[in-house]
Amino acid sequence: MPKRNLPPLTALRAFEAFARLGRMNLAADELCVTHGAISRQVRSLERLCGVRLTQGPRNSLRLTESGLDLAESLASAFEGIERTFTSLKSAADRELHVSCVGTLAMRWLIPRLPAFHARHPGLNIRVTEAYGPVDFGRDPFDAAIRLAESVVGEGLEATPFLDNFHGPVMSPRLAELGLAAAPRLHTRPHRQAWREWAEHSGVTIDAGVEHREYEHLFYMLEAAVAGLGAGVSPWIYVAGDVASGRLAAPYGFVPTPARFHFVTPKSAARPVTAAFRDWLLEEAASAPLPLVGAVAAEL
Repeated sequence: MPKRNLPPLTALRAFEAFARLGRMNLAADELCVTHGAISRQVRSLERLCGVRLTQGPRNSLRLTESGLDLAESLASAFEGIERTFTSLKSAADRELHVSCVGTLAMRWLIPRLPAFHARHPGLNIRVTEAYGPVDFGRDPFDAAIRLAESVVGEGLEATPFLDNFHGPVMSPRLAELGLAAAPRLHTRPHRQAWREWAEHSGVTIDAGVEHREYEHLFYMLEAAVAGLGAGVSPWIYVAGDVASGRLAAPYGFVPTPARFHFVTPKSAARPVTAAFRDWLLEEAASAPLPLVGAVAAEL
């Protein structure tokens, strides 16, 4: 594609503003520059074109025929750019791109999104799986949901919206045999889950049983449903499965220091962000609480 042969955009903007407003000082005010700056840009454009674009005394300039032709062309071009920009910005203002821990997105957030869209039909929530530290300067997200004790970072605003409880889950058949007989299921990113549950619950765990590891928590939960062992999970991920009988949680769930946080840039004062945050807090407030407690015994 050949290179475009265009004059500097600064000069075109200055001339278009002068042609539309009719006075150098009005163009200068609109573009937040001096009267002299507008005059210099118009003169530079005339030199590049090789024709006079204005005529008359300095305090009463008017467009030449060539100036009128250029002004008409620029007005059409800038109006098209403005329309497209306004349309794109309007679409962006209606969409919130949220990075979210995958299992929460799959098992809690996305199944509830129809209620959000029914309340806010003009807004769109886009969800992408992510787990790392939140950095809006690096990542193309508008907001994030993370499970952590706290979320720190320059320019971040974190709203805790959901408490976290965790406990062992397994198939109902395996639950009849007891936790001590069940292989321990783990996830590679969070191998310490059993140790953390033991500390929070006061249960002593026998390390001598069989161990099985999975890449993701949702794989591990399906393994638990299939009877392959017992795994520690946040309550909110398995509430539906426990209620339906797909999973059993005979030792209940205990609270953890971590909470689910909704994270945004401090400068994010967008209606879609506020609407989603308010809805998220409302949904979390109505989330069912687990049976809390564990058997303080050696397993």
